[in-house]
Amino acid sequence: MKTVQQLDLSKLKVFPLAERKSLTRAEDILIPPDSAPKPVSEELARQIQGAAEHIRAAKQRGASVMLLYGAHLLRNGTALILDRLMEQGWITHLATNGAGTIHDWEYAWFGASTESVEMNVASGTFGTWHETATNIHLALMAGALDGLGYGRSLGRYIAEDGANVPGAEALAQSIAAEPGHPLTAARADLLQALREGRVSSGRVAIEHRWKQASILASAWKHGVPMTVHPGIGYDIISNHPIFSGSVIGRAGELDFKLFGGSVEGLDGGVVLSVGSAIMGPQVFEKSLSCVNNMRLQSGRQIVQGHHIYVVDLQDGGGWDWTKGEPPKTNAAYYLRFCKSFSRMGAPMHYLQSDNAAFVHHLAHALQNA
Repeated sequence: MKTVQQLDLSKLKVFPLAERKSLTRAEDILIPPDSAPKPVSEELARQIQGAAEHIRAAKQRGASVMLLYGAHLLRNGTALILDRLMEQGWITHLATNGAGTIHDWEYAWFGASTESVEMNVASGTFGTWHETATNIHLALMAGALDGLGYGRSLGRYIAEDGANVPGAEALAQSIAAEPGHPLTAARADLLQALREGRVSSGRVAIEHRWKQASILASAWKHGVPMTVHPGIGYDIISNHPIFSGSVIGRAGELDFKLFGGSVEGLDGGVVLSVGSAIMGPQVFEKSLSCVNNMRLQSGRQIVQGHHIYVVDLQDGGGWDWTKGEPPKTNAAYYLRFCKSFSRMGAPMHYLQSDNAAFVHHLAHALQNA
């Protein structure tokens, strides 16, 4: 049998963001909340109005309104719109994937994001950007010491322009004194990064001059739970010597549990899955099962009375999802973002729409109520 050696990521050559050709700029993409939304069809406008009515009802009863989104919702410039929706209390929880946080941090600090995958993979430079991986890892390591997961750690880091990092000696003493402490593993990860010279101790000040383009920072500012559901090796922060699966996994674990707390409050609420073909349905179905499991153990009813709105550019496989799930012989059956949500014990409304147009129209419908 051939022996395969692991890659030694410490040998990666990384580069400053200033050397990357970024394809989008924060100042170019942000949509003013008070501007007129792009025109949509009468049918889509009717569906959006229905979503707004369900959100208003959820707010009145104090139920969760959860927005699960893919990175393109941020890249399409909706940060200011979502900031207002959070400020007005229309959204009670946000969730995204790792890519959503990478673009979020790059816009907030660098004012630009996105790169040519094809060209940069060929040159071995795709994702090898020093500031992105270093700062996100540092934010997660610092946040973990305060019991914060991925979303709140990075949101705080952006909103507060950096973090306070304890010294190596203090961390080593804490580990030695209380090896069984719940934070020991988090302290050990940070200690290793300090000893390897990957990060510095003390006050690490990083000015985020474009934080208005950050959904994460807005969520932290408004006290809205923000969770991130990453994969190990999915995101460009893996392409750096600082990469730590334990740091990312710990942050993701905390966020999955926080996500479940919002699902617990979903009776009569609303789930909006906007441009999240994999993360949204996969995380939601597991979390809903956990909540129902615990409820049934205590003699309570399962989550009910909620509505699910799935938004994507695809045509939904040409299937009328109001009729239920298609048979396996139909290609629409294999559209995870529709099929999974159609199984979640609630009406699933599929809206074929540009994600920014949907959010913009929804915000206007809610504000004009």
